[in-house]
Amino acid sequence: MKPRFFKAMGTYAVLAILATFTLDGLIRTVVWIFLAGLAVKTYIAYKAGW
Repeated sequence: MKPRFFKAMGTYAVLAILATFTLDGLIRTVVWIFLAGLAVKTYIAYKAGW
């Protein structure tokens, strides 16, 4: 299950970096918060063993 977790986290990081360079203002902040929420949810699920 570790490879799937690292791929998911890497994908979130790539999307956050792309958002940094392509978006600006409030929409970028909203996207960052959304991606951070998904990353936290993924981490919790990983630790819970789902």
